[in-house]
Amino acid sequence: MQETKPPEHRKRVRLVIPSRSDRFLRNFTELIGGPMGHHAAPGVVSPGFFTVERVLIMLTVLAALLGILLKSYCRTKGWESPGQFYSTCYSDFPALFRNRGLGDGAFPFVSRETFFEDPVLMGLVAGATALLVPGEGATSGRLLTYFDVNAALIAAVWIVTVLATARMAHRRTWDAAMVAVAPGIVLAGTINWDMWAVGLLALGMYFLSRNKVVLAGIFIGLGTATKPYPMLILGAVLLLALRTGRFRPLLVTVASAAAAWLAVNLPVAALNAEGWKYFYEFTRDRPAGYSSPWFAYNLVAGRLGWPPLQAEAINTLALNLFVLACVLIAVLALTAPRRPRLAQLVFLIVAAFILTNKVYSPQFVLWLIPLLALARPRWRDFLIWQTIEGLHWAAIWMYLGQVTSGGVSQHNIDMPYYVLAVVFHMLATGYLMARVAWDVWDPGYDIIRRHDMDDPQGGPFDRAPDWLRIDPARPSASVLPWRKATADA
Repeated sequence: MQETKPPEHRKRVRLVIPSRSDRFLRNFTELIGGPMGHHAAPGVVSPGFFTVERVLIMLTVLAALLGILLKSYCRTKGWESPGQFYSTCYSDFPALFRNRGLGDGAFPFVSRETFFEDPVLMGLVAGATALLVPGEGATSGRLLTYFDVNAALIAAVWIVTVLATARMAHRRTWDAAMVAVAPGIVLAGTINWDMWAVGLLALGMYFLSRNKVVLAGIFIGLGTATKPYPMLILGAVLLLALRTGRFRPLLVTVASAAAAWLAVNLPVAALNAEGWKYFYEFTRDRPAGYSSPWFAYNLVAGRLGWPPLQAEAINTLALNLFVLACVLIAVLALTAPRRPRLAQLVFLIVAAFILTNKVYSPQFVLWLIPLLALARPRWRDFLIWQTIEGLHWAAIWMYLGQVTSGGVSQHNIDMPYYVLAVVFHMLATGYLMARVAWDVWDPGYDIIRRHDMDDPQGGPFDRAPDWLRIDPARPSASVLPWRKATADA
């Protein structure tokens, strides 16, 4: 009987197709035959070789190749000023390979004669990839090879990020196409090693969505050892734990993240305490960085004769504003009629950090792209935001070309235009925050929850009932743990 029993197959899930669910994309499908018909059953009927994930991988590879193509000037002419700015092909890879001694055998956090202004794991990646470059010295050929090695590894991390995003999206796997073809990643993906932190956070969120909180914490800790921003997800997990009363996932995730972070940082701090502290001292003492609101203010203040903001004042203002933003996000999370989704809260917290931080490097746009694809996968808003970020990306290189090289005036932009690009970037990010916050406050606008889904990324918090919810308009309708305990008694 057992031998003749037909094999059991996992029930397939019908996929949400962008040409059906997104009115903006529906207008661009004529070249491929128009939107998919309503009687088709994607996800139920086998697509053959071209599964969603394989198509997403192909799109990512094409986008990565386009990103390399945009660096053609520097790959052929070299990374020299002002050409690398005017040709918008600047990258930290060759700059650090040449200026931090990587080309001469120095290894970040191991060699005491060199200091690295990024966290430990990013420095280890920078040093390890330098060992893969044959030859000696910071020659033009080795600079190109170093760039290509890191660009290839970033493309691999990009693919991992896309797949993790697709698998977290449940029925909406096509939303990961936003990450696969994101103009922000095409333009800024090879500026620095930030994509490693983005990929590690995506894996952490993926494992959290699968209720594997130990693995989630490990990857979040590794991401924080690469770039500090992945630890902000713990604030979102804390809010969901308060909303649902499920504190064990929070405690396990935090403990695992701390253990992973310490496992990377403690040996380095013991080996080279001065080198390990340099990143934190550099972050504390540096003045306002390019494209931050503080830098824009100082530019305007310098033009108008106002007093500029110093590093200490900026640190205080940035911290206070970020704390205020987190308090407002917490109020939203605990008073919303329905529990917010994890991706929504993470997006809001990270975006608030970006807007208040003392520096906004062009590659920081990478941080928000996978989060927006999970929090609010609306292609119209996404492409408008990416267009504005692209304009900012071009403006900062033109501005740097002016201030660092004194290039001819026909290639430069005046300071007000650069400040205006920064303002537009901030307004676009603020607009997305407002839209996500409105989706939280009125779940009827949340397209994720229109498909019988609660929180695909929520993991242990998915479909959990409220344990704590405050209703400011009707305090008697609030859900309070002590009130429930009194009623049970």
